[in-house]
Amino acid sequence: MTVEPTRITVGGEAPYDVVVGHHLLGELPSLLGDGVRKVLLVHPAVLTASAEAIREDLSAEGYQVYLAEVPDAEDAKTAQVAAFCWHVLGEADFTRSDAVVGVGGGATTDLAGFVAATWLRGIRVVHIATSVVAMVDAAVGGKTGINTEQGKNLVGAFHAPAGVLCDLAALDTLPAHERVAGLGEVVKHGFIADERTLELIEADPEGLTGERITGTDTMRELVERSVSIKARVVEADPREALLREILNYGHTFGHAIEQVERYRWRHGAAVSVGMVFAAELARLAGRLPDDVVARHRSVLTSLGLPVSYRGDRWEQLLAAMRRDKKSRGDVLRFVVLEGVGRPTRLEGPDPALLAAAYAEVSREPPSGTML
Repeated sequence: MTVEPTRITVGGEAPYDVVVGHHLLGELPSLLGDGVRKVLLVHPAVLTASAEAIREDLSAEGYQVYLAEVPDAEDAKTAQVAAFCWHVLGEADFTRSDAVVGVGGGATTDLAGFVAATWLRGIRVVHIATSVVAMVDAAVGGKTGINTEQGKNLVGAFHAPAGVLCDLAALDTLPAHERVAGLGEVVKHGFIADERTLELIEADPEGLTGERITGTDTMRELVERSVSIKARVVEADPREALLREILNYGHTFGHAIEQVERYRWRHGAAVSVGMVFAAELARLAGRLPDDVVARHRSVLTSLGLPVSYRGDRWEQLLAAMRRDKKSRGDVLRFVVLEGVGRPTRLEGPDPALLAAAYAEVSREPPSGTML
């Protein structure tokens, strides 16, 4: 029996749909809309076959389709790779009525969105998300960006997509470690807004983490719940004025790990440790009960995600956190919890509290896998 796709609308000035289901490429022309004639497919090398198939489909519909193969993961998010994409757009005479399609994981959709946002001050972009992290986080919400040597996503723009396709069939062939890393963002949504997400994971973590997904219905529900959470937050705060910052739970410390490790860690793995750091910080500040901190460790560990980090990198991590986008001047700002589903902010915490929280996440050898 064919299950109809789920459509989740992200509201705002330019509403768009996130479509979740299986075998969704037939949805792409409608998301591109009328008037688009040229399409640039931005994709990593590992998805060349998929990009070629999409090109054939779109060509049959009358589009002129160009391919831009980019590096995998965070290596794609550089000014040099963005310039390569701009070159392709320029050589092909792309106009404001043409479009970019990002095909891949979160790094690819971040890059494709940024390229679309900056070409002619903004052209249409559609994302075909092929990883968990892209489906539940990066491709939804309109935040685009590239990295610099000084930090992650420091150069970027807000540019909402015209639509997002979350084709769950792509997860069947996704390496298990990639899928597990993406679940870090799902856990984040559970802690900030949706305890049911945590309960679903706790009921069957093994069904989500094996070489093949056995809990397929659970995975679909987790993706849909996460997209719905992000859609509500983004609609209420499209430019990250205040509320949207709760989506950065675990990211201040997590981004610092990524930078210090020169992006050898997967994003979701770094955010996993970042959430434990934030939980310990909140506990030490008297805001979060011990049992919720313990639940962080148990849920994340059940998925094979790391909950600790090496103990000899504090100065580098602190410097990286001070460059975080959420900082204001010299004041560090953290998203923390007062309970499950009760996010708040902690501004300018005492340096001793920060050091103590770091000590808590570095008491044991690094856990899980760096993914």
